[in-house]
Amino acid sequence: MTEKNLSEAIKNILEKELKNFSKLIPNDVLKNIGKNVSPQIENMIEKNGFVRKSKYQNLEKIIDDLEKRLSELEKN
Repeated sequence: MTEKNLSEAIKNILEKELKNFSKLIPNDVLKNIGKNVSPQIENMIEKNGFVRKSKYQNLEKIIDDLEKRLSELEKN
C-alpha cells in the first residue's frame, strides 16, 4: 500500500467516524493527521508481516538481481 493510499484511507476513516465533527474541523487538519499517523500505522502493519507494494517490488528486484549474480558466479 502506498503512503498516499494509506493517508487517504486514514483520512476517510477519520471523516467517517468523526462525521459530526468533520464539519467543524478544516480539511487541512485531517490531512495533517493522516500524514502524522500514517508512518506509525505503517510500522504496526510491517510488524505483523505486511509491507507496501512498492517495498515488496523493490525486495523482489533485489532478490532477482542476487539470483542472477549467483548464477553468473556459479558459471565461472
